[in-house]
Amino acid sequence: MLAARTVSVRLLKPPPLETGFTVAEAPDGALQVLHGQELVGAAIPAALELQPPRAPHYLEAVEASRRYAGFAYHRFPGCFVCGTLRARGDGLRIFAGSIPELGVVAAPWVPDPSLEGADGKVRPEFMSAALDCPGYYAVAPDDTMLLLAEFTAHVDRLVHVGEACTLIGWQLGVSGRKREAGTAIFDGKGELCGRARALWIEPRQAG
Repeated sequence: MLAARTVSVRLLKPPPLETGFTVAEAPDGALQVLHGQELVGAAIPAALELQPPRAPHYLEAVEASRRYAGFAYHRFPGCFVCGTLRARGDGLRIFAGSIPELGVVAAPWVPDPSLEGADGKVRPEFMSAALDCPGYYAVAPDDTMLLLAEFTAHVDRLVHVGEACTLIGWQLGVSGRKREAGTAIFDGKGELCGRARALWIEPRQAG
């Protein structure tokens, strides 16, 4: 985690995989992510105003995960957060399924020891990562191809490794090819520990 404050991360182009990046601070306080001299993304200081809906009980999230759309078909089964081909300890394995009566998707999450940082708690970069994919499944129940354009996350406090947590995602709005989602993570006591807002964009059709 290179930013100690809340930032909006914007991807300016698809980042190449299996390669290193450098990070430079711009005069306005933004962090620039560079591949060589090419600007790939930027992290801009931001405020996050987001009130999550009621969290389902953990067992409700367990039941919802049985309806995870990725079990039937997954565009990126190797995804670190929600990929179905990831083994335990090799990915977060967050499988968010719909709870129609609450207007959310939800998933249980018991963080693996491989995510541990200080004092038996999950490292902040993994907390932020966990807040990503549930938003996609909240705004793309039809499995529309969407690209993540902007992501703003705030971690209130870190959860413990091995704790029975609940993640939710919900739709914030739709405008043309743009879809906005909110996500949140709750600890084993049902207390809010982190939240995020994401902008997903449907690519233009070729031709």
